[in-house]
Amino acid sequence: MSTKAYGAHAANKPVEALAIERRAPGPTDVQIDIAYCGVCHSDLHTVRSEWSGTLYPCVPGHEIVGRVSAVGGEVTGFRIGDIVGVGCLVDSCRRCASCEDGLEQYCTNGFVGTYNGPSADAPGHTLGGYSQRIVVEQRFVLKIRHPEEQLAAVAPLLCAGITTYSPLRHWNAGPGKKVGIVGIGGLGHMGIKIAHAMGAYVVAFTTSASKREEARALGADEVVISTDAAQMQTHAASFDFILNTVAAPHRLDDYTALLKRDGTLCLVGVPASPHPSPSVAGLIFGRKTIAGSLIGGIPETQEMLDFCARHGIVADIEMIAAQDIEACYERMLRSDVKYRFVIDTATM
Repeated sequence: MSTKAYGAHAANKPVEALAIERRAPGPTDVQIDIAYCGVCHSDLHTVRSEWSGTLYPCVPGHEIVGRVSAVGGEVTGFRIGDIVGVGCLVDSCRRCASCEDGLEQYCTNGFVGTYNGPSADAPGHTLGGYSQRIVVEQRFVLKIRHPEEQLAAVAPLLCAGITTYSPLRHWNAGPGKKVGIVGIGGLGHMGIKIAHAMGAYVVAFTTSASKREEARALGADEVVISTDAAQMQTHAASFDFILNTVAAPHRLDDYTALLKRDGTLCLVGVPASPHPSPSVAGLIFGRKTIAGSLIGGIPETQEMLDFCARHGIVADIEMIAAQDIEACYERMLRSDVKYRFVIDTATM
């Protein structure tokens, strides 16, 4: 079925209107008419081939909210008219230990991304949410329980929300825990909101003094300017957990020094070049950990959506028209967004 979309034909070509083909729903498929799709920095990296392996035409988008318009005969749990979401995954091997544990993002045989992943459908790779319609296997479709007026701001939860929720949940952020969030952007602003709702004492770290009040409004109990050595020193050896959302290379030692014994610094941003090597002694003399975390599996993503619905959590967004995607990419490069762009698919 021919579907309107926005994508690029090459790394040096702009994102523009194009037509793509979507398969007819199979027995276990759910067809979704997309209402909104968030714009993730990963979209920009992929469409411009800043990460290796981009396949063209490239239609990005993995923060999808829409309404079910058709279901296969064997679909259980979804009906036409349901409001649903699709995140970063549309398939996995379904049989390895990670998949059996509901951790499809760590699939031993490789998960299938919502875009740029292997697919039997033309053109041989998956095409994402910058489009009017998508067809997804029912196991990778999520229920949305937020009020309908919040749906545009729900879309970024499918990536930014789960990317921050999963490590906060895994390392038991909650009452009695002191949690740091490094960076106040698309990921960091969600981390602050979620950690606050979990009941943790939240400290936001930023290089921008101008973001102090913004961070407090998001739910931070304290805000530290990370370039101020004196401010950093006042928090030495006091954190149970620090979630670092910054993708640019920087000194991890500045943050491991703030961890308590047995504390963890978790990285969710992938820098284009390596961070300076951290001090091993700083880890050994405190049994401290530097860890990483990747999005979340389908069960945990559903858990995150339900948690956010209960707590009234959505992303802070700026709605855009599809024809403005390229301009918004340029603004993203200048960090000129608070804090996530979302495409109104009606503009296609």
